[in-house]
Amino acid sequence: MRLSSLFGITLFITALGLAVLDPTNDPWPIKFFDALWNATNLVTTLGDFTPFTDAQKIFMIAASFTIMVLGGYAITQTINWLTSPIAAINRENRHMSRNFENLRDHVIVIGYSPLGRLVTDRMTTTENVVVIENREDLANQASEHGLLVVQGDAGLDDDVFTRAGIDFAKALVVASESPDRKLAITLMAHARNANLRIAVTAENDSRGLLLRRAGATDVVVADDLIAHTLVGHLNTSPPVSPPAPAQEDPNQTE
Repeated sequence: MRLSSLFGITLFITALGLAVLDPTNDPWPIKFFDALWNATNLVTTLGDFTPFTDAQKIFMIAASFTIMVLGGYAITQTINWLTSPIAAINRENRHMSRNFENLRDHVIVIGYSPLGRLVTDRMTTTENVVVIENREDLANQASEHGLLVVQGDAGLDDDVFTRAGIDFAKALVVASESPDRKLAITLMAHARNANLRIAVTAENDSRGLLLRRAGATDVVVADDLIAHTLVGHLNTSPPVSPPAPAQEDPNQTE
């Protein structure tokens, strides 16, 4: 936009200068039209000029060098814009924005913690997943794994849920490690979308009951799950290892 404005100003100044230096008795609109024609030919390098006076030729020489400098600057800026990391990020952001606009029935995962990574790894093959992560380094890791990422604090900023498309999501997994954040996120998510299925972990049964009252539909109590798994292993027969092959006595001779 700035380059276009700069070329427009240069074109106008060139046309105005040529019109002022026109010695004919033609009306001013005709002078300016001829000058604008010559200025346009100079900028576009078309070369179909009307006759010039000596004063106009001197002015055109100065204008030509000015336009050459501006053209070189424009080319340099264009190359820098196409190759700069910021431009690449902007293009990626526009692409990601279109992806977010088309999201429907997706799953939102809060937090790219170790638990969040396990959840996304098991779901990316079958579900559209959006990760909300406050930490920049973890958000970058999620993005590098090809996930759609919204960076922000879901427990404080309601706009984060909007950008993640919570109104059109079908489920939300709270993988945050903080008990208070789990509760706050569950409350905010349920308030935004009462039909949203919300899965969250709890430290104990009383905390799980509190999360259910806040709107969670699926609460996993970690200690209960671990205890159930351990007891399940104890109630199954341990695998029988095959006997180790007999080793020959090196001192035994035939």
